[in-house]
Amino acid sequence: MTDKTDEELIKEFQNGNVSAYNHLIYRYKDKLLNYIYQFVHDLDLAEDLLQDTFLKLYTHKNSYKNIAKFSTWIYTIAGNFAKTELRKTKRRKTYSNSELIYSEDELVVPDYSNEPDKDIIDKSLKQDLQECLSNLPLDFRTIIILRDIQELSYDEISIIIELPLGTVKSRINRARLKLYECLNAKKVL
Repeated sequence: MTDKTDEELIKEFQNGNVSAYNHLIYRYKDKLLNYIYQFVHDLDLAEDLLQDTFLKLYTHKNSYKNIAKFSTWIYTIAGNFAKTELRKTKRRKTYSNSELIYSEDELVVPDYSNEPDKDIIDKSLKQDLQECLSNLPLDFRTIIILRDIQELSYDEISIIIELPLGTVKSRINRARLKLYECLNAKKVL
């Protein structure tokens, strides 16, 4: 079954072949988990949203029509779940006085003395990159994740976010510029 296209597998699943569904899950679970994680930065939450994505695939299998690539359809579902969760989290953000008190653990400085300098620099760069990515507006963050992390084509991105190809290309350039400016401000570049 590994030599079948996504579109052939979803068609078989729509016709009742559950092993085709399982194969689609196997094919997309890691990519989609990484995609969702880039939005929510919480592995447990990303795994929950991935399960929601695959549940929706299972319950709405007949919603897929072979007018777009299957990958575009499944990424759209996963992205919608992630963005909905971000909106919910933003609305729920409230702070109590007890949350403003530092715990003893927060005051401990990690000991990096046994680590090679390169590992420290790599960790720091990843943290700075993740922070800058998180601070981008959602439309820029989405487009950077789809293009530079998930490595989707401009055409696929255009379909997923429902924007013309030219707009996608210009947004990618503007998003990369914003990311560069943020990293430059942190003296990373």
